[in-house]
Amino acid sequence: MTDALHIDVPHTDGALAVFTLSGEFDITTAPAVRARALELIAAGHPDLVADLSGVTFCDSSGLGALVGIWRCAKDAGGSLTLATMPDRLSRLLSVTGMDTFLPAYPTAEAALAARQGNRTTA
Repeated sequence: MTDALHIDVPHTDGALAVFTLSGEFDITTAPAVRARALELIAAGHPDLVADLSGVTFCDSSGLGALVGIWRCAKDAGGSLTLATMPDRLSRLLSVTGMDTFLPAYPTAEAALAARQGNRTTA
């Protein structure tokens, strides 16, 4: 039995937006995550924080969606920052080398603070 994926946007502030995922991030749900992230970028929030604390499973499609979101955010002058990643996903990012361009923080609050700090110093 799969955990349905839920996407919430608990915080937006200027260019910044936080979206939280809970459930399985896989081939069936990755397109919806990417579409929601692109909506946020189009709405003027190119600096995204993805809170992955509720992700129970992530396959290569989920990983591919994160890369696609990162590229779209970057093209819009923004960024993608990850927060509260499950250990398994953290290891997957490390093994694939994606951790070198997708910064990760232990909490969404820490990621948001880091993004807000970068915005004021940029």
